[in-house]
Amino acid sequence: MFHNYVLSVFLLFQFIFHPFYISLTEIKYNPKEKSLEISQKIFRDDLESALAEQYKSKINFLSPGNKAELEKKVKNYILQNNDIYINGEKLTLNYLGYELEDEAIWFYLEAPKVPVPKTADIKSSILHKDFDSQQNVINFYLGKNPKSLILLKEKDRGVIRF
Repeated sequence: MFHNYVLSVFLLFQFIFHPFYISLTEIKYNPKEKSLEISQKIFRDDLESALAEQYKSKINFLSPGNKAELEKKVKNYILQNNDIYINGEKLTLNYLGYELEDEAIWFYLEAPKVPVPKTADIKSSILHKDFDSQQNVINFYLGKNPKSLILLKEKDRGVIRF
């Protein structure tokens, strides 16, 4: 019991004084539409910082000065930092938009005309240029149970076999 308490205090201390950087991507294969439906959750403040560095301008999702310009920058960033190959073929990802959720933002993409996956080669370099400890968690659903990857700055691609 005491060890659990000490471990909890240590983890809380680490969390407070050493923030962690993480994104979550969920990829779902839709067999009826033969498409991939992709949702990507990124913490808003981290993304604002990365976009501000890339575009050398202030970025604010809560009160954007020019929403169309923000949308253009975000679309470019998201598509630059995500690639998916199914069965060796690179997919065309279509950016659909985003929605704010508390301290995070959900981004939505799709890929049409996708064959049933046997392999998925996934690259996600979201925030890797800006945060050395960034981890991008990928969950790929071909059915009910996902197969997962954790992509890091040093290893921003991974392959899933079905």
